[in-house]
Amino acid sequence: MERIDIRAQRAKIENINALPTAPGTFKRISQVIGKPGITLSEISEFVSRDPALTTKVLKMVNSAIYGFPGRISSVSHAIMLLGLNVVKGLLLGISVFEIMQQLMGGLWDHSVGCAAVARAVAEKKGIKDPEEVSVAGLLHDIGKVIMVMEYAPLYEEAMKQAASQRVPIFEAERGVFQETHAVVGMWLAEKWRFPPNLVDVIQYHHRPGLTKKAPLETAIVHFSDMLVRARGFGFSGDSLVPAVHPPAFELLALSEDDILDVLGKLEACRDEEGGLTL
Repeated sequence: MERIDIRAQRAKIENINALPTAPGTFKRISQVIGKPGITLSEISEFVSRDPALTTKVLKMVNSAIYGFPGRISSVSHAIMLLGLNVVKGLLLGISVFEIMQQLMGGLWDHSVGCAAVARAVAEKKGIKDPEEVSVAGLLHDIGKVIMVMEYAPLYEEAMKQAASQRVPIFEAERGVFQETHAVVGMWLAEKWRFPPNLVDVIQYHHRPGLTKKAPLETAIVHFSDMLVRARGFGFSGDSLVPAVHPPAFELLALSEDDILDVLGKLEACRDEEGGLTL
């Protein structure tokens, strides 16, 4: 199969609203969150006009991931508590849920697991807004969704190569696309006007030593990714569990009790069917 230069396709990928395979909800949400100067009230009004989206937002916010179990009954209350950046990321995560389930089974469970672990670790490290780190965990693999959505046969080839060669999916991606899902996710995060810290986390979650803007947040999401893989939650494109980057682990300085506590919070997200709850 011919190798594709995805860098030459960057403009197409960034213009997500024009992707022919993008579902309607995803297109509408990407338009809203990419709007310059979007306000909380505008987002609240947008969500409230869609009953299905409202239900999904409230279900997510009231889940174990965000620490408000059963306490939030309105979209406006949720948005007020979480803030603009978290809500934008949350909407993106929700909008790609069905895409993930259809195109790459298990990626949603992996992403939700990372969100839960990232929030728990962020709290332990005293980060002021742990919800923002949770959103980074939820969206760290957003580039995979776009690559699968637009280049499904090629991405399937990348996954086959990862399995046959026993390499991580991001290495196989380079062989097929020249760029990885981390770079594609970074392109989109910049296009959607996410904060520089979140852009850095998405870009460097496999190479935490390269971040300049968000070393602690990137280390948290990198560790969360590996921990969720090790626990067998979901599927992220390959079955390997790479070692945690040693300097990132040293930066986190988590004790054995800390890790056990984080694992307990991850298990709290598991539903009766063995998947992960919203």
